[in-house]
Amino acid sequence: MSIAQNPLTGQMRKSMANFNTYVHRGQNVVSSKAFNRKDANTDAQQLQRACFKLTADFYQSMGGFIDAGFPVRPERYSPYNFFMYLNMPNAIDTSGDAPALIYEKLQLAKGSLAAVNVMTTSLGDAGLTLGCESNQSYPYSSADDVIMVLVKAKNGALYAKRQPRGSEENWTVTVTLPKLLAADIECVFLFATTADGKKASNTVYVPLIG
Repeated sequence: MSIAQNPLTGQMRKSMANFNTYVHRGQNVVSSKAFNRKDANTDAQQLQRACFKLTADFYQSMGGFIDAGFPVRPERYSPYNFFMYLNMPNAIDTSGDAPALIYEKLQLAKGSLAAVNVMTTSLGDAGLTLGCESNQSYPYSSADDVIMVLVKAKNGALYAKRQPRGSEENWTVTVTLPKLLAADIECVFLFATTADGKKASNTVYVPLIG
């Protein structure tokens, strides 16, 4: 409701019924509220909300591991905010009936640390095995850097494995899985962090290859 300083008109502010009141340069100003509100449910707005939910749900589904991928970020951003900033709309395909994530473009980590190169993938009874070049000889890389591998199944299950970069140029890492086929796996990512977690590499998306 409107507020006045005296019983007549006085100094007016706030609103009443279908009009707003305020004081501008010592004068009372009365303005009418908009009769027709803008449609907040257009196709474009529905698509924007769907893209936001899709990206946010993916972040939540990764069990907090993404937070380790952004140790260096603008001060005003949390890991979640930075993930959303990097991936909307860059990593979303809106050409179909419903938006879909483009896993090859998703950024789960970002930084200057050298990542590993994945050369081979093998899916067997033991799980998913990756054959990698450690890039240990790259500047600022250390044997105690931590390589994080994340495997998300289409049923929503998440499997993770941490392994030191090590001092060898080539090594393998195996993520223990139930008996999953390639068709059961939604996506595989990895990234590196320093042992103290203060630096990270960029994300590496791992396509399931032979």
